[in-house]
Amino acid sequence: MHELGISRNIVAIVGDAAKGRRVRRVTLEVGKLSGVMPDAIAFCFETVAKGTALDGATLEIRQIEGRARCDACDVEFTTATLFAPCACGSNRLTRLQGEELNIKSMELEAEVA
Repeated sequence: MHELGISRNIVAIVGDAAKGRRVRRVTLEVGKLSGVMPDAIAFCFETVAKGTALDGATLEIRQIEGRARCDACDVEFTTATLFAPCACGSNRLTRLQGEELNIKSMELEAEVA
């Protein structure tokens, strides 16, 4: 389960950026084509955050749809998988979104603990 390692990295990155302040909320963007399971991240996050500046923080996960542009016909379309062809039949695609894994924002308490 690589989501455990990802959760540890999220807690470390946000904890460092918080500079001693308690974290109330973390918002992630997870692309549906990224191979990352949002439910597993959510499951691991609470455990990994215990005893850190993120202990008790709310985790909000926004899932990003997969989008691609066909290199053959220049049509943009939503795609549920990495291997879905364009309606024209071409597999020559440029991925536009859906593979991201971003810490979008964090909400901190005003005072240093």
